[in-house]
Amino acid sequence: MAFDDKVDNKAEEIGGKAKEGVGKATDDEQLEAEGKADQTSANLKQAGEKIKDVFKS
Repeated sequence: MAFDDKVDNKAEEIGGKAKEGVGKATDDEQLEAEGKADQTSANLKQAGEKIKDVFKS
């Protein structure tokens, strides 16, 4: 996995956690859901990159 991809995916995951936290704190269900979706997306991207790495070696 390229270092840039790792950083981007981690940043997306952290941003998702922040959104989820703000959504919970402000009782904004939509923002909370967006945060969870961002985290899921980042985790799926990380998994995809790891699979690519396995086939490259």
